[in-house]
Amino acid sequence: MKEDYYEILEISKSASAAEIKKAYRKKAIQYHPDKNPGDHEAEGMFKKAAEAYEVLSDPNKRSRYDQFGHRAFDGGGGFGGGGGMNMDDIFSQFGDIFGGAFGGGFGGGGFGGGGGRRTVKGSNLRIRVQLSLEEIANGVDKKIKVKRKKLAQGTTYKTCSTCNGHGQVTRIQNTILGRMQTSATCSACGGLGQIVDSKPANADAEGMLVSEETVSIKIPAGVVDGMQLKVSGKGNDAPGNGIPGDLLVAIEEKPHETLQREGDNLHYDLYISISEAVLGTSKEIETVTGKVRIKIENGAQSGKILRLRNKGIPSINGYGNGDLLVHVNVWTPKSLSKEQREFFEKMSDDDHFQPKPEKEDKSFFEKVKDMFS
Repeated sequence: MKEDYYEILEISKSASAAEIKKAYRKKAIQYHPDKNPGDHEAEGMFKKAAEAYEVLSDPNKRSRYDQFGHRAFDGGGGFGGGGGMNMDDIFSQFGDIFGGAFGGGFGGGGFGGGGGRRTVKGSNLRIRVQLSLEEIANGVDKKIKVKRKKLAQGTTYKTCSTCNGHGQVTRIQNTILGRMQTSATCSACGGLGQIVDSKPANADAEGMLVSEETVSIKIPAGVVDGMQLKVSGKGNDAPGNGIPGDLLVAIEEKPHETLQREGDNLHYDLYISISEAVLGTSKEIETVTGKVRIKIENGAQSGKILRLRNKGIPSINGYGNGDLLVHVNVWTPKSLSKEQREFFEKMSDDDHFQPKPEKEDKSFFEKVKDMFS
């Protein structure tokens, strides 16, 4: 089982954004690879801290994590708050949080040392995926065609002559206080330390081409409308030896013809005739896992709720399945034949047709209370 993100950073669940950042910086400096060379355990803690910070520093991700835990980012195929991050991911996204603690830079191939070349991450792509209630209940593998920027075959890079591959330009000025050294990101290469040497004629200035790719997305059961999943590395490529961006998948739930979702529970309106309510009957109803037959006892009252345990939506947080609540509605005909009218007129004074609610015949408010408890 994955460790709790709050426990990794040693903060409370009510921690502010500033407290989260401070806690992450403390952990990152403690387990930084430059401070712990060759220590794989420290490297693992460094990655865990970065993963926790990636989620908790983002208000939307933090909200989903607080509600669903790690299951909010499950699904394989690169899903996760930050589980697919490598060292380049971490330094490209959070390198600035270390300030000058490690000599002011992270090399493209190393983790420190005075070089200023930065690792660039490609831009993220966003798509929306519509899912039926059955797909949400059972989980589904989707194959989606995505247009993304990819490094064109034949594109080569050379060392930037302006910064000599460092990604930064250092200037020394003489002032009344003495010689002052300042460093700034190289404007020629944007901090990459390299520029395009040659590229195909149909590629853009960075050596990229837009191409269509089929991406497999494993969507776990129990996702909710508006939830966002991540497929690592399936966004746009980055120039040079950069890291590809991510594909962000927004979930959209399609309305169901007969079922209404409420959290992990489902609601179904079942209409029966007066004769069926009096005599009892059995009905076949639809669920997200197939059809089931239920028995309606004789003397059924309109408004009765039948609870089918575990026939709802699986909890994305791993707490089992919700229920299917069947609402029984007795259908009253709006027009009658002469014979039918005479029958009901005859029965109107019959003692069996007089309302006599019993204790188990709960009021509307009691039923609502039971439904949400």
